[in-house]
Amino acid sequence: MSRTLRAQHDSFALSQPFRISRGVKTQAEVVTVELERGGAVGRGEGVPYARYGESVASALAQIEEVRAAVEGGADRAQLPGLLPPGAARNALDCALWDLEARLAGRSVADTIGAPEPGKLESALTIGIDTPMAMAVAASKIADAPLIKVKVDATIPDAQIRAVRNAAPHARLIVDPNESWDQQLVRAMQVLLVTLRVDLLEQPVPADADEWLEDFIPEVPICADESVHVAADLDRVARRYQVVNVKLDKSGGLTEALALARAARARGLGLMTGCMISSSLSIAPALHVARMSDFVDLDGPIWLREDRAGGVRDEAGYLVPPERGFWGIL
Repeated sequence: MSRTLRAQHDSFALSQPFRISRGVKTQAEVVTVELERGGAVGRGEGVPYARYGESVASALAQIEEVRAAVEGGADRAQLPGLLPPGAARNALDCALWDLEARLAGRSVADTIGAPEPGKLESALTIGIDTPMAMAVAASKIADAPLIKVKVDATIPDAQIRAVRNAAPHARLIVDPNESWDQQLVRAMQVLLVTLRVDLLEQPVPADADEWLEDFIPEVPICADESVHVAADLDRVARRYQVVNVKLDKSGGLTEALALARAARARGLGLMTGCMISSSLSIAPALHVARMSDFVDLDGPIWLREDRAGGVRDEAGYLVPPERGFWGIL
């Protein structure tokens, strides 16, 4: 039986601007895919990211190029031969997982052989601002177990210190989004230890991280933009101690699970991350999050209005979507 494929651009307004070193976001622009077969509908979402040369238009064009193959029955194992890793493949892969679950009457967790996702600790993010403003933001979530601090190369020391003073007990992830250089990474080591930072995420550009092979950091460094799929690990494992698995980078849950398992086999730490997205992006990622040391899935928390039945935050703990939202009947 053939499938029917529908793909569209959806836009979600943010409740407040989200600032990182690359700029400011006020809308979440996503691609939503629906696959229908025999009255069952599977859904998936991808977030095209300009950092990787993607746009909503390019992702929709990629999906259109493989329409005949997908509607004709191409499965998840065939997707890597049809599309590169990225938002388009993610949306299709996750829609296939959801459709398979609904047709089989068997949840994605059962298919993976894992427990159903439960409530878990997930970072709340503080965007780049003045140290005073970041301290105010941190004071509002000071009881959260994990806080992620976005910085650039301007005054990261003052910004991190302000957050730590306002939230003395939380674990901290510091994320410069590739804005630092080797000199700044080295200069920040003592302060990162002093302020009890747990993880430094992708401090330098992905194309300028070779020097990390000879560097022993005081705080573990996590690869984000430097790692996409399991095949990257030969290089990444020589430079980083932790890898950030994002479905939009890997091209879906299928490759994300493979990457996470391969990273664990190499003794690397795991983080699960996301783009600013709706809960439809987060539901599949929960299956990687349960394997991870750090979870950063607060994308939908920034939205003014999420998809109905999605995830919700409870003081730094992420509550899974309602039953039937994705991957479970």
